[in-house]
This record gives sequence, structure tokens and C-alpha cells, in this order.
Amino acid sequence: MRLSAPVYHLKREAKLLARKDNIPLHQALDRIAAREGFDNWSLLASKASAATPAGKLFAQMAPGDLVLVGARPGQGKTLMSLKLALEAMRSGNRGVFFTLEYSERDVLDRFRAIGADPAQFGGLFEFDDSDAVSADYIIGKLGSAPRGTLVVIDYLQLLDQKRENPDLMAQVRTLKSFARERGLILVFISQIDRSYDPRIKSCPDISDVRLPNPLDLSLFDKACFLNKGEVRFQAAGFA
Repeated sequence: MRLSAPVYHLKREAKLLARKDNIPLHQALDRIAAREGFDNWSLLASKASAATPAGKLFAQMAPGDLVLVGARPGQGKTLMSLKLALEAMRSGNRGVFFTLEYSERDVLDRFRAIGADPAQFGGLFEFDDSDAVSADYIIGKLGSAPRGTLVVIDYLQLLDQKRENPDLMAQVRTLKSFARERGLILVFISQIDRSYDPRIKSCPDISDVRLPNPLDLSLFDKACFLNKGEVRFQAAGFA
């Protein structure tokens, strides 16, 4: 069933309806959903998200997966990763964002750009921009994270910048073992090598991931690449 408007427009309409009729927002959302042909807002939101690239990728993920999201700057890899965190929170799981690039305000602004507010999920979202971000730091912070937690690491190559940390291969292997043991999903935002030429390939692939040091990319179970609105997935093993 096709919606009459994007979900964020429908949410805005529900907020206006709630103010106009002096009713709780959840009732206004359900009214909008009923108008669109759904029994309630949750069903509408679930249907809408399943049709998006992030929804399709999230539906293929399983606890223990390592996922790579790669693109050149400005092509939407951070937004895609936040949309995956949003899908996890809609499912009742936690979303955690580790970054050495963005402030918390930057990330909240990006959530708003996709029509979402982490506050609506009752504390399921956590942000961490510590300079100490590394495999050991991430594991320490997620020691009590429940199964199904989706963790975004922004970004893969930054794990390799401090000499005192283990090499990138060792860190990713450690994180893979931890994710499988605890049932977490780890999403790594990745840079793409400057040699990638969109005139030759419309979208980058696993061969275009920038690797300043060796890394066995088969450690990742799934991958998603973006360029100029195009989204391509690669499955386990990257065969």
C-alpha cells in the first residue's frame, strides 16, 4: 500500500492534529494511520521502513553480524548507518553510535534530517565521541549491552590511527568475536579509496574500500555501498 506522503510529513500532520483536537500524539498518529489504510501507526511505520534500503538491509541482519557501509564523502553513509540504528530502535533494541568525527549535536541534526528523534525511543540511543575509541574501548563500553544492540562505528579506518592500539586486522577480529559472543550487530562506516572512479563503476564495491593497512574484508558478513542515490548490497563472504 502506497502512502499519500513521506512518513515524516505524516508525523508532522499528526502533531498538528494532536494540537488542533487536543488529543495525545499517539492517538493522532493512529488516526493518520487509519486514513492511510492501517490499523495503527506501528503497522504503518513498519511497512514504510521495510520498503527503504535501510529497512531491507536491516531485515537481512542477524545478531553477531559485522556490516560495512562504504561511500565517498557526502554520499550518505552516515545517514544510512543512523537509519539502521533507527530500525534497531523501532524493533525495541538499543542503538549505539561511536565516533571520532561528529559531535552529539551533529548526529541529532542528522536524525532530524531523516524525520526522527532518538528521544522518542525512551533512552535506547547512546552516543560516544571519546578520543579513546578502539576495539578494547568499545568492548568495555558494551560489556552489558543486550543481545540485538546495533552499534555504529564511525569510522573503520580511524581505529587504525593510534600506534598504541593493536593493528586494524586484530581489532576487527576482536570485535567480530565479541559481536558473535554477545549477539550484537556492528556497523562500520568506511571510507572509499580515492582511486574509485564513478565514470567506470556507478557504485563502489568491496574492492574500493580504503585500507591504509592490511585487513581481511571477509571478516564482514554484509556490506552496503552508496553513490549518488544508488545503493548496492553485498552478502556474506563477498564472493
